[in-house]
Amino acid sequence: MSTTTQGRLVLLGINHNTAPIEVRERLAIPASRLAEATRSLLHQPGIREGFILSTCNRVELLTLQDETSDSEAIQPQVRTNLLSFFHEYFSVPPGDLQPHLYEFREREAVRHLFRVASSLDSMVVGEPQILGQVKEAYIIARETGAVSTHLDALLQRTFTVAKKIRSETQIGSSSVSIASVAVDLARKIFGSLYGKTVLLVGAGKMSELAARHLIEHGASAILVANRTESRAEKLAADFASPTVHTEAISLDDLYAQTPRADIVITSTGAPQKIFGRSHGQHFLQSRRNRPMFFIDIAVPRDVDPRMNEVEGCFVYDIDDLQQVAAANLADRSREAQAAETIVSREVDKYHERLQSRDAVPAIKALQQHAEELRQAELARSQSKLAALTPEQREAVDALTRSLTTKLLHPQLTALRESTRQKNTE
Repeated sequence: MSTTTQGRLVLLGINHNTAPIEVRERLAIPASRLAEATRSLLHQPGIREGFILSTCNRVELLTLQDETSDSEAIQPQVRTNLLSFFHEYFSVPPGDLQPHLYEFREREAVRHLFRVASSLDSMVVGEPQILGQVKEAYIIARETGAVSTHLDALLQRTFTVAKKIRSETQIGSSSVSIASVAVDLARKIFGSLYGKTVLLVGAGKMSELAARHLIEHGASAILVANRTESRAEKLAADFASPTVHTEAISLDDLYAQTPRADIVITSTGAPQKIFGRSHGQHFLQSRRNRPMFFIDIAVPRDVDPRMNEVEGCFVYDIDDLQQVAAANLADRSREAQAAETIVSREVDKYHERLQSRDAVPAIKALQQHAEELRQAELARSQSKLAALTPEQREAVDALTRSLTTKLLHPQLTALRESTRQKNTE
């Protein structure tokens, strides 16, 4: 196992590949509570630094653990401490999570982080939103003091790797996101979005992206409802045009206005479902049984899945979108492979830097000792050097410095190699 003098790097999480939305929504952390959750994570025993990434598709804890022993015996305790956080913060029994969890340490934790930020582990490979989400989580963790020396350097390197992959591959050449996949699904359901009315419930980034795609594909009216009415009004104004009618509606009028919409896209982050089965029955009656399509991209979900039982209501949640995303993956497989090669190379570089950094204190001490010996010998020979001109004394100083450097070179090389071997054992 690779370790450094900084501590042990441990990542524990669940994502769309390991857990259904029924599990993920129980662990979702809204942005307003992320700082509080991060502080709570730091209170767990042995955690020196911590970082939480919570999106609709994943919740991951990246931690730097105190280096108390090289023994493998501490590994179960580390996992237990992180499971305790999930249990205490979310009131979710550890047994409910165990089958869905994955765990990475040291080098593999770095690789996983690089892949996540580069959108290689996303439901839609190549989607651009994840990097912004990682950066936002990093800012919160840094402001709360949870990220400092080691994790700060790792996350900064993560952003560099993600940017490198974007610039050196075509993985993000076409705009793909959960929002665009949702719109593609709507087009398959309706055949055309021309003349359709869309209701966006929640005015966040995901809703904004969905609105852009909907307008591009012919939607003629967009209604926006949001907890902050000014935000809904601004988004509606941003998309207004001679060919597109936009309108902000009050949440107080949400249920009265919803039947106007052919397509409802929800992404609120509300703790409770806002649309239930009975709402669907009411909407269809108001619409004289014209069908409605609900795209629920919120985690926790905004729409009760039982609404699917109402004839004429079609509900798709974020996991349902994975089928559409899979079709997009084939076109990106070659670019994804090129990106994976970059990740592997960057993981190697990162660990080489870590290993060199572990040797730095010993190297500096050896160099300082050698310089002290050199200066002492020059001082001892001061009387013999007094007759030399300043240029000659400068030449002697340069000669002794060069000899010291050459004599130290084998020892410094051996020290670096010894540290490298120790870290890869």
